Amino acid sequence: MSTEHITQRYVEVTAEALPLFCPTPSISLWSAHPRVAIPVAKLGEATCPYCGTVYRFKGERPHGH
Repeated sequence: MSTEHITQRYVEVTAEALPLFCPTPSISLWSAHPRVAIPVAKLGEATCPYCGTVYRFKGERPHGH
């Protein structure tokens, strides 16, 4: 598994990555800013307020209970 750098600005995620938090454990500087929930499943696309990384949901969104 490769590590991403905090400078990456665009990340596609699938349902397997939910719930999504930034920074993710795969980022080499995972402690670069406070951990924050990213509501990408609800919105389809969301931006981290700290580092500006844009997360886009790819695939079918999970259904409610």
